[in-house]
Amino acid sequence: MELPEWMNVIYDLLLFLGMALIYISEAIILTFVPRRYRAKSVKGEIALITGGAGGIGKLIAVKLAKLGAHVVIWDINKPGLEDTVQEIKRDGGKCSGYYCDISNREEVYRMAKTVQIEVGSVTLLINNAGYVYGKTLLEIPDNEIEHTYKVNILSHYWITKAFMKDMMKNNHGHIVTVASVAGLLGTYNCTDYSATKFAAVGYHESLLTELKAHGYNGIHATLVCPYLINTGMFHGVKPRLMPMLEPEYVAQEVVSGILVNQIVVVLPESVRFVLPFKSLLPAKLCWALMYHIVRGPQCMMMFKGRKEKRMLKNNNDAAVMSKAALVQ
Repeated sequence: MELPEWMNVIYDLLLFLGMALIYISEAIILTFVPRRYRAKSVKGEIALITGGAGGIGKLIAVKLAKLGAHVVIWDINKPGLEDTVQEIKRDGGKCSGYYCDISNREEVYRMAKTVQIEVGSVTLLINNAGYVYGKTLLEIPDNEIEHTYKVNILSHYWITKAFMKDMMKNNHGHIVTVASVAGLLGTYNCTDYSATKFAAVGYHESLLTELKAHGYNGIHATLVCPYLINTGMFHGVKPRLMPMLEPEYVAQEVVSGILVNQIVVVLPESVRFVLPFKSLLPAKLCWALMYHIVRGPQCMMMFKGRKEKRMLKNNNDAAVMSKAALVQ
């Protein structure tokens, strides 16, 4: 005998309230338990990190290797790739490095098969690589917009699809998406970057619902949204109210979040309390807060980009000028 729909609604509501009581109690209790007592082991896991030859990616790779994971690094920085692999091996860790342009879908799938054959099935995937151009909409060349999308979001699809099937076979794995606070709040000079980070947040949350809905509870997912990090990616920017995050701190928090299967890691934690104002305050007041107090647009106006990118641009400009001189 089928129950009336209103009775099903009441039953589901009571079930939800019971779960709410349990999960809230669990969250309160866990806040008092140090993470080192809740951490899982990653020894023997195969961890693939994109953009692992430098910055946050390298620090995460080093930390995971010290915990016993076999680290696989993908990057387009060949010298950095070789240095990171050698550094980890000198410290007794296991590391394999592969040159891979993640903006190229065919190359991603090809390198994924290579890793599966030469190393094994990836069980910890960290989509960390990112790219920013740092100009206003009308100043960004079309090809730069496309490149930002390929690196910051489209690559997540190809990479995750390449490795998630093996995770699903064993109902075991962990997928980490490194997004940004810029994926929660639009930022000046970042119409392309912020958009891709917003997309990364949506992609990750939707992926998590798919895994949960189909019973893959053994595959964990962690979304990382850090504030500006002092890696040189946003060179020239000087935030007003809080300093840039230090790479070592961010890497440690990411690894700690992985070890306790944390679903969302927002850095610094205080940003969590600021974000609700975006929805609760009137739009004009939000803009006043951002422009007059936080001074976010003014800070991002000082953006100069990575030092190496500026040097490359200067070298290219010099080459063009030399060529023009020869023609004249």
